[in-house]
Amino acid sequence: MSSQKRTVRCPQCRKPALWSDNSHRPFCSERCKLLDLGAWADEDYRVAGSQVDPEMLENIVAFPKNN
Repeated sequence: MSSQKRTVRCPQCRKPALWSDNSHRPFCSERCKLLDLGAWADEDYRVAGSQVDPEMLENIVAFPKNN
């Protein structure tokens, strides 16, 4: 068995981060984990998808009308 611990690059700061025994995995620290979460919350990251027609959505979910 190898005595070396597996490391990965932190997606936020690119520093090496331990994979096992790391509660922030895949990040190196809680700071990097929170920075990434903030970027998602600010919509800096997006999941690709096709445009949705708003009229099609109205047939699925009843939206309240603005008076």
